[in-house]
Amino acid sequence: MMQPEHFAWRVEGKVGVITLNRPERKNPLTFDSYAELRDFFRALEREPAIRAVVLRGEDGNFCSGGDVHEIIGPLTKMTMPQLLEFTRMTGDVVKAMRHCPQPLIAAVDGVCAGAGAILAMACDLRYGAPRAKTAFLFVRVGLAGCDMGACAMLPRIIGQGRAAELLYTGRSMSAEEGAAWGFFNGIADPVLPAASEAARSLADGPSAAHAMTKKMLHQEWSAGIDEAIEMEAQAQAILMQNQDFRRAYEAFVARQKPKFEGD
Repeated sequence: MMQPEHFAWRVEGKVGVITLNRPERKNPLTFDSYAELRDFFRALEREPAIRAVVLRGEDGNFCSGGDVHEIIGPLTKMTMPQLLEFTRMTGDVVKAMRHCPQPLIAAVDGVCAGAGAILAMACDLRYGAPRAKTAFLFVRVGLAGCDMGACAMLPRIIGQGRAAELLYTGRSMSAEEGAAWGFFNGIADPVLPAASEAARSLADGPSAAHAMTKKMLHQEWSAGIDEAIEMEAQAQAILMQNQDFRRAYEAFVARQKPKFEGD
């Protein structure tokens, strides 16, 4: 993949690492970085060698959200069509994250606010540092909590009542609360090694199966139970034709650990 202009990207074996890297402002987002993240996550669909992706921020913070001077100021001067183009574009970032086949793992340290909290929320797994502070603070700037899918996704992660409190008040959720409520899959200090280890473990697994799991988790939100059971029956039947399924069986018979190839 081409090196992005507005964030850093490196590949470590089968794992890609995205680093938001404007540490002097706690890694805020701009119009350009939103658009580039959207396009980058879409491009990951064409990168089967990348099996998992870690999303992190530089220098002790995850992301402070939209840049006050480069985004919020200009938004106050836009017309309705321009504003709608922007809000749809930011929502497309989350759609791209949900639709890319690789599991996404957030390594959250320090400030994780506004759109930064949304990026963490949109990942498949989240690991937090003890000092992580996550805030869906849209109400603090006079906006609704329903930003980039927050009202749909956050209640499914931490529960309706807890999500409502965070979205109404804009207060910070501590790392301890995040772990107790299921927002974080684990707390670690430092957090990046824990997130990276989770990514490596997933990258060594059956990538086609992980991609199908992610797809089903996404699609079944709006499905009834009977419909979901049928969707999963079809998904598993497809994967049972894969070589990874046969490798797992043969390894079990031989009392060995399977080596998945993603086919």
